[in-house]
Amino acid sequence: MAPKPAEVTFAQAATLPVAATTALQALRLGEAGPGRTVLVNGASGGVGTFTVQLARTLGVEVTGICSTRNAELVRSIGAHHVIDHTREDVTRGSGRFDVVIDLAGNHRLSEFRRVLTPKGVYVSSSGAGGAVLGPLPRLIAAAATSPFLSQRLRGLASRRSTEGLPLLAGLVAVGKGTPVTERTYPLHETADAIRFLEAEHARGKIVLTA
Repeated sequence: MAPKPAEVTFAQAATLPVAATTALQALRLGEAGPGRTVLVNGASGGVGTFTVQLARTLGVEVTGICSTRNAELVRSIGAHHVIDHTREDVTRGSGRFDVVIDLAGNHRLSEFRRVLTPKGVYVSSSGAGGAVLGPLPRLIAAAATSPFLSQRLRGLASRRSTEGLPLLAGLVAVGKGTPVTERTYPLHETADAIRFLEAEHARGKIVLTA
């Protein structure tokens, strides 16, 4: 538990404990900071939208990867550059990034290493991956190869912690971060909310209200 600032609504506060804290952990794991370039793969999702906004507050140059329908959203929340993955494969481009935060798991590790700078950091989410083994093959590959590379390959295993909540809530309170909510459902329509999540890739978060 952490105190909720008066300026933050209950719906906004509900989005912070998992998605926003995971985004903060990912940026810290990637050692994102002023002057660095960060690529966020999966920039329009629950964690991705927070990652883009938090990265901007850290003074980094942010590139977000998303689909066509989400490009304007990702641009509106602060991404300096937006790549539409339906039209362009970033792993085949000439761009190089200091940090890659992979929240989608739709490319091989070797492909993302291609766009990392020589001493760059790749952060792989433990929540994204294949239908059978999930992220396990990619996380194992990162752990096995990282000691032999100048690049650092790290797995993100989100920890439940209140440590970052005061910071995150404070940013929302002063308007430096805005939780993106695709839809809000009353609690008695939880089944409908879950069906929507199963059918669509939600932009930002789905919130249940009492």
